Amino acid sequence: MPLKRTLAVTIFLCAGAAYAHGDVHNEAVKQRMGVMSDIAAQMKVLGSMAKGATPFDAAAAAQALHILSDHAARVPHLFQHPEMDPKSEAHPAIWENWDDFTAKADLLQVAADKAMVETPADLAQTVAGLGAACKACHADYRISKN
Repeated sequence: MPLKRTLAVTIFLCAGAAYAHGDVHNEAVKQRMGVMSDIAAQMKVLGSMAKGATPFDAAAAAQALHILSDHAARVPHLFQHPEMDPKSEAHPAIWENWDDFTAKADLLQVAADKAMVETPADLAQTVAGLGAACKACHADYRISKN
């Protein structure tokens, strides 16, 4: 798949959680959705630079990666209890396959921690890796609310 299409799909997959979070009543679910929305926002920052829509900024990329790592580290704690809400996109398989779910959250954290973004070329590879981590988890553990 061409790099631009890969980046667009990556941003779409990670940013999808940022929508349709209104009217959530369960506080634990609200917190999870907030973290996922923040992750999506950081992916958007990185993806926009990778696509050339915004100028490359190594410091902004490093900050986005730091936030991504921090939020990915919080995911297991936020999902520890099977809290649900009609607006939740969390699949019950999360709690049935807890070790796999947390391992996939760890993949995002590791990808963000290991990323060295000094050039736009570094960023494109980094976004692809981060997107793959998002997709791996979303494919199994996110309910699409189209």
